[in-house]
Amino acid sequence: MLAQREKSIRIVLIDDHAMLRSGLRMALESHPGLVVVGEAANRAQALDMVSATKPDIILVDLDLGEENGVDLLPDLLDIHPAGRVILLTGLRDPQIHRRAISLGALGLVLKEKGIETMIKAIEKVYAGEVWLDRVMIANILNAKVQSKDSKEHTTASAKIATLTKREREVIGLIGRGMKNKQIAEQLIISEATVRHHLSSIFAKLGVEDRLELVVYAYQHGIASLEQ
Repeated sequence: MLAQREKSIRIVLIDDHAMLRSGLRMALESHPGLVVVGEAANRAQALDMVSATKPDIILVDLDLGEENGVDLLPDLLDIHPAGRVILLTGLRDPQIHRRAISLGALGLVLKEKGIETMIKAIEKVYAGEVWLDRVMIANILNAKVQSKDSKEHTTASAKIATLTKREREVIGLIGRGMKNKQIAEQLIISEATVRHHLSSIFAKLGVEDRLELVVYAYQHGIASLEQ
């Protein structure tokens, strides 16, 4: 896919360990079509670098020493809304993963995975999809199951049956990581109509936000996350 594209994917690395940044830079730039345009070790450097370079992908380590990578996400996306954030984490905490997605991360990659997984995540997120490790999906699903009455799951089929064809299309595009504006352009409708569809979907399925919707859709086969 990258070999056929003239434009390289521009990446900024945010990690407080210089040696790890150097190793990751070498690994990524050895792959055709990927270029690291900047590095940062902390919040201040990260905001300056992202503001100056406007990268396609922002790779953020969850653990930035005294700072937390998740807390940095709103500020990064505020100064560069078009940036697509992938969070690197060594933790399997579904609450942290959920919060990262709710704050704008489009990808979560476990540090134990190989560089090929990272590259695939970058390509998928750059293409407009969401990258969630299947273990992370399972953990979020398990946490959701434990926090809800089991009776809710017996009514899933009935809830899904109330969805319109258009609402299913919106869910599929949400599963690919599209934002409201992109969905509106894809379906040739207004953003207000997209918001209306989302409100209806949330009410029908009993979910509270976009991440819950993606997880619910994945769990019940309404949408798929191909990895």
